[in-house]
Amino acid sequence: MRMLFWSSVTLIFLAYVGYPIYLYMRARLWPRPVLRKSILPSVSVILAVHNEEKYLAVKLKNIAGLDYPSEQLQVIVVSDGSTDATNDILKDWQGPSRIAVFAPRAGKAAAINLGREAASGEILVFTDARQVVAEDALRQLTANFADPSVGCVSGELMIGQNQDGSGAAGVGMYWRLEKKIRQWEGLTGSMVGATGALYAARRELLVTLPQGTILDDVYVPLQVAREGKRVVFEPQARAFDPVTPNPKQEFARKLRTLYGNYQLLQLAPWILTSSNPLRTRFICHKCLRLVVPFALIGTIVSSFYLGLRTFYDVALVAQLIFYALALFKGYSTKLRILSRMADVSLAFLMLNSAAALAFVYFVGRKKAVWAR
Repeated sequence: MRMLFWSSVTLIFLAYVGYPIYLYMRARLWPRPVLRKSILPSVSVILAVHNEEKYLAVKLKNIAGLDYPSEQLQVIVVSDGSTDATNDILKDWQGPSRIAVFAPRAGKAAAINLGREAASGEILVFTDARQVVAEDALRQLTANFADPSVGCVSGELMIGQNQDGSGAAGVGMYWRLEKKIRQWEGLTGSMVGATGALYAARRELLVTLPQGTILDDVYVPLQVAREGKRVVFEPQARAFDPVTPNPKQEFARKLRTLYGNYQLLQLAPWILTSSNPLRTRFICHKCLRLVVPFALIGTIVSSFYLGLRTFYDVALVAQLIFYALALFKGYSTKLRILSRMADVSLAFLMLNSAAALAFVYFVGRKKAVWAR
């Protein structure tokens, strides 16, 4: 039981503390800066949509207003079996350097593949319908491709914030830490994944996405790294999402992402082989989080079993108090530190509950939940 306790604690520490600290120290001591330069390569913006009538018109207007030479910009929108007014909007929108592809429902990965086939730009930029992209985002992204070692660049997603900075909401600690990890990974070599709302890659490095791929924003960067190019983070290329997800939506998003990580291991087993130069980072950043729920169970079970010894008694009580703090979330309190600890506890429980459920769904081959 002692071995179970300490191995579980070590795994949890590595996943949420050890790996971030390692990246931070490397980024401070041995950074690998990108040689940025203002360049204007031809760019194809690819937007895969399904029933996005609510956001599409605004998104198309947003893309049309980007600060980038029109003769160097191509926009491709793939409608993946839309049944609302999406197709009508696209029929009125088409024109020079504007391509609308109408396809039967086959999922986002298939839509992206169609967009890639229609693209002529040197650089392909992927974005989603809901988020508004900053006016200079394309210039900020492409500046990184002046460095020949760079093959993929991720922008930064600003959750709960409009482009003018209004409507800012409290962003969860987990998301803030996740963005820091991505930035430090880029500064020390390559990121494991990109921000799905806005990222770019060299066209010649891209391959056909496997059918049904959930996390294109992880598969594409890993494929780019496999080709020997860097995947970096550009914080000045921003996409703004004014909608702050409620707890139910946030849980569903985490569940989808964590399930997608399991799916990647099935679709692309090479990710865990030596052909993936980011194998260690993928394990530390993605895989460890998948097994933390089991480590948490191992920690509490072993500390309960070893409870006759003073140290393990304290460890058991500390775990129970930490989990109980989640109950304070949603209740006003004058103790700011208690409120923040409650936030951490609830976010931690939500994340690991989603990871556990993702495992159950994956083993049970439950896929209907990802239809959208």
